[in-house]
Amino acid sequence: MSTMKIKKGDTVKVIAGKDNNAEGKVLSVDVKNNKVLVEGVNMITKHAKPSQANPNGGIVQKEAPIDISNVMLVVKGKATRVGFKMENGKKVRFAKSTGEVID
Repeated sequence: MSTMKIKKGDTVKVIAGKDNNAEGKVLSVDVKNNKVLVEGVNMITKHAKPSQANPNGGIVQKEAPIDISNVMLVVKGKATRVGFKMENGKKVRFAKSTGEVID
């Protein structure tokens, strides 16, 4: 299995879909289904039954997963593609636009 180019905690920009141009932080990455959960993007309305955690129930707004192909990593305020290279015997991500190492 290949390494994901987007990780939890990254800032991403949505490049396709109803939330086009929206930016947010990645909350989780689903490697198996190639989906990411981005803060404040792709909001859906859920009807929640009353439970111990939520005694009133009601209508809840929450994020839904978005396909990883519809987001781009943001580095220094600019959306960029991501590549991998070996540096000191370690595989690192780098921004294709600037060549700068991300992590």
